[in-house]
Amino acid sequence: LTCRFGRSSTSHPSNTWVSSHPGLHRYMSYVGAIDQGTSSSRFIVYDDKGKPIASHQEEFRSIQPKEGYVEHDPLVLLQTVQSCIEKVAGQIDVKKLQAIGITNQRETTIVWDKITGKPLHNAIVWLDTRTKQTCLEISKNRDEFREICGLPLSPYFSATKMRWLSQQIKEVRDAITNGSCMMGTVDSWLIWNLTGGKNGGVHVTDVTNASRTMLMNLKTLQWDDQVCRTVGIPKEILPTIKSSAEIYGNISEGPIKGVPIAGCLGDQQAALLGQKCFSEGDVKNTYGTGCFMLYNTGKKPIFSKHGLLTTVAWQLGPKKEPVYALEGSVAVGGSGVKWLRDNLGIIKSASEINDLAAQVEDTAGCHFVPAFSGLFAPYWRSDARGVIVGISHHTNKNHLARAVLESVCFQSGEILHAMNSDTGMTLTGLRVDGGMTQSDLLLQIQADILGIQVERPDNVETTARGAAFAAGIAVGIWEESTVPSQRSTVFQPQVNKAKAEERMKRWKKAVERTFDWLEEEE
Repeated sequence: LTCRFGRSSTSHPSNTWVSSHPGLHRYMSYVGAIDQGTSSSRFIVYDDKGKPIASHQEEFRSIQPKEGYVEHDPLVLLQTVQSCIEKVAGQIDVKKLQAIGITNQRETTIVWDKITGKPLHNAIVWLDTRTKQTCLEISKNRDEFREICGLPLSPYFSATKMRWLSQQIKEVRDAITNGSCMMGTVDSWLIWNLTGGKNGGVHVTDVTNASRTMLMNLKTLQWDDQVCRTVGIPKEILPTIKSSAEIYGNISEGPIKGVPIAGCLGDQQAALLGQKCFSEGDVKNTYGTGCFMLYNTGKKPIFSKHGLLTTVAWQLGPKKEPVYALEGSVAVGGSGVKWLRDNLGIIKSASEINDLAAQVEDTAGCHFVPAFSGLFAPYWRSDARGVIVGISHHTNKNHLARAVLESVCFQSGEILHAMNSDTGMTLTGLRVDGGMTQSDLLLQIQADILGIQVERPDNVETTARGAAFAAGIAVGIWEESTVPSQRSTVFQPQVNKAKAEERMKRWKKAVERTFDWLEEEE
């Protein structure tokens, strides 16, 4: 996660954390989780009670060669994961490690040569918007494939990135022609390398990551012939789609050699699982680089009429039925705080935003709409750009800091309202996680805007926890009914409904000011 608001229960003054009570874990089984995110990689080991006992995290830089381009070096992603595993392995009894799960930044696309094992291009990150024109080339109807894959045609998803790579990069075209090309998301790249790479590595993905490519049929859970043909992606270069909880292969080398990789979920689905949102109607929101709200819709996919995405929540075993979800994505969450720190210099650390925002009771009419690269759900406007509106002589840095926090909550509020409309239900509670939720002020603002209770678990890093749960279920350490729970803190709304509705009305007025800033490319 990009921004931190204090330390989580798995943090430490250094990047490595080890339980202070190792004797308590003498007779326990362990499950590990690789958490490969947008700005860092981590490896966490849990005991069979769901308690984290050791962790290491390493950050890395994104590559931004031009406006709208966001890339990662695939080898850096792999190397940071391997380094984290090595650091943690030295702190635990690896013989007790029964399995590991993987969770990862979704949609980010990697292409490599299966003979040399080397990447053919940098990874194109989910935030990247270079494929806007590519989308128009595929179809001018943004809902062309929605009934098949549940997603609108957007630069956000992997399929457009794959098409761009296959058309624009000669090395990729040549590898496709000679049959040595492999494409996939970050999970595929990691699993292939960790299980042997060019020496027998397994090329697989899971249903949650596949559902974010725009190429998977939500009903068959397989690559869709029509979509692949229309987009121009040969199915043979794609990974085999598996469930989220089964043994894909074993670690081929290093300190945990032989340990099975037995769980795999995209990061937001992993957080939904980590929050134990097993029941239809359960909802979680993760506040990280972006914000991602997922609503468990049960065994049948619901296709949104209000700008939300239909996705797979998980499939906890190859013979189990899939569970589906509605999702609303906010592009700028914690990265808005980073912008306030790095671009404007108003704060020196992410946590300082709370101190500034707490000095004022409201924003004095100021609204910050962070449409830095367009708007995601429920608008899906790539022509939008960020605005700060409602400023006056009275506006100061405290008001702007509070407006940045409020922007995260208003965007999440719009998604929740869309979910209520799509499902016909009025949600009464929201489970939250992610680095930003260390801020009590943020969560109180969120409860006030939504008018419902907001529940934060003691350990807010639920993404890795969900990946560990999937792996543990696959190897028999847990069942769905026995997955460990944890305590939480509840925030209740403190403003009346009329005031909350008026604030949302003003926010929507501010959002309208972002529209039509960029001319549509023809």
